[in-house]
Amino acid sequence: MADDIIIEAVGVKKAFGSKVVLDGVDLSIRRGESMVILGGSGTGKSVFIKHIIGLLSPDAGKVLVDGEEVGAMTERRLNEFRKKFGMLFQGAALFDSLTIGENVGFGLKEHTDMPKRDREKRVTEKLNMVGLHDVENLKPAELSGGMMKRAGLARAIAMDPAIILYDEPTTGLDPITADQINDLIVDLQAKIGATAVSITHDMISTNRIADRVAFLYKGQFLAVGEPDEVFNSSVPEVAKFCYIGKVIRSSAAIQDRQRT
Repeated sequence: MADDIIIEAVGVKKAFGSKVVLDGVDLSIRRGESMVILGGSGTGKSVFIKHIIGLLSPDAGKVLVDGEEVGAMTERRLNEFRKKFGMLFQGAALFDSLTIGENVGFGLKEHTDMPKRDREKRVTEKLNMVGLHDVENLKPAELSGGMMKRAGLARAIAMDPAIILYDEPTTGLDPITADQINDLIVDLQAKIGATAVSITHDMISTNRIADRVAFLYKGQFLAVGEPDEVFNSSVPEVAKFCYIGKVIRSSAAIQDRQRT
């Protein structure tokens, strides 16, 4: 495998009963790039990303991360391997009973021997990186939706991961807050240099954060390339999705401006 490829899917197949979700997909993700897996609901985006971190094993084919086959790892190796990753979940997935500081530092406490003072310093540093200040002692319920996303992102980068996975990073946010999260993802990509893999159906977010895009439809990657290449694809299913996505987002933006 080429030195610049950090994640590689080779002929990955996955079915649940009679429903085929991934049908022999191939995809290479370069070290340090921002790859967006684009597609509609139920197209297999989440299933694909779960193979990358070993939450699912393929029925056929394989996924390699840093040249190591994920599906062949023991449970003990998987637990160590997953420390390479940070993940921003769709709903931030913060623990309601913990403070923001405890949420961000959770992985550090559970998986490292870092002294408490150093953990607290790291937590403050990561919160500052995502534009949150003096929130360590607040509970998630005291934050807005956008602030919760930022706190979730701070937790995702707390252990300085090599790979960050973004699950629908702008879903449920108003256009202005969504743009702020997109800008933050781009800014963090430049600062920490981790490989980013995002799954989304959001055209605006894709255009803003992606170095490359892989369009997933009925278990197949129908188009892979830079955003403009994919958005202007002649493949009918890709062209239709991208056209409708542009119209919906344009209408939403106009309505938002009219309300303000």
